[in-house]
Amino acid sequence: MMAAALAEGKTIIHNAAMEPEIDDLADLLNKMGAQIKGAGTATIEIEGVENLGGTEHTIIPDRIETGTFIVAAAITGGELEIDRCRPDHLEAVIAKLREVGVEIEETGSNSLRAAAPGAGLKACDLTTEPHPRFPTDMQAQYMALMTQAEGASTITETIFENRFMHAAELVRMGADIQISGNQAMVHGKTPLTGARIIASDLRASASLVLAALCAKGETTIDRVYHIDRGYETIVRKLRSVGADIERISANVASAAE
Repeated sequence: MMAAALAEGKTIIHNAAMEPEIDDLADLLNKMGAQIKGAGTATIEIEGVENLGGTEHTIIPDRIETGTFIVAAAITGGELEIDRCRPDHLEAVIAKLREVGVEIEETGSNSLRAAAPGAGLKACDLTTEPHPRFPTDMQAQYMALMTQAEGASTITETIFENRFMHAAELVRMGADIQISGNQAMVHGKTPLTGARIIASDLRASASLVLAALCAKGETTIDRVYHIDRGYETIVRKLRSVGADIERISANVASAAE
């Protein structure tokens, strides 16, 4: 889409991604002088222009970060007020988390309150699907949550292959998870215990941090640098709401937090 904005002639993108981030990027480019129609739908039309100019634009909040913090409140038995978010971008996630018992109240167009259920979490099956359905980028966090839910749940991953690498690390912490093809069977509720574990990717990092927050004892997560691609100063944010967490590697990210 960015390339087509300055390409000669008209470009049509079929089977386009429909996430809010695509619409937001198109909004920015159009403010700069691009001619883009259909962003946020499966077909995008771009009429190339000769040049783009400067503009001002506020980037939308990260819906996956918001979803992750909702899970953090639920998995620790806590409560969080989340400001400067977009609940309307998280409708499928909010609906599923409410189904398992998480208390979520939309307190405004840009804020919400998330709390653990008093009666405990209940297991529910999940299938990842393209937007606007449940996103694959919340699958790992949901799996961590299901380890603390009563009953058995089946998580079906339809978007990315080999996206259950975090499951083995959760098992090392005490989770009861079996993998069969693109499905993971999670049996809960299981107590988790701190361990030395390895993060394989961005969302795996988030799920392991969530699991560590509710585990007994100390957890050390290696290769956690993956998390910095999707969560700005997550250590500082979690510490500000009571988490006992710190970065112990000497790198730029840890210095910033």
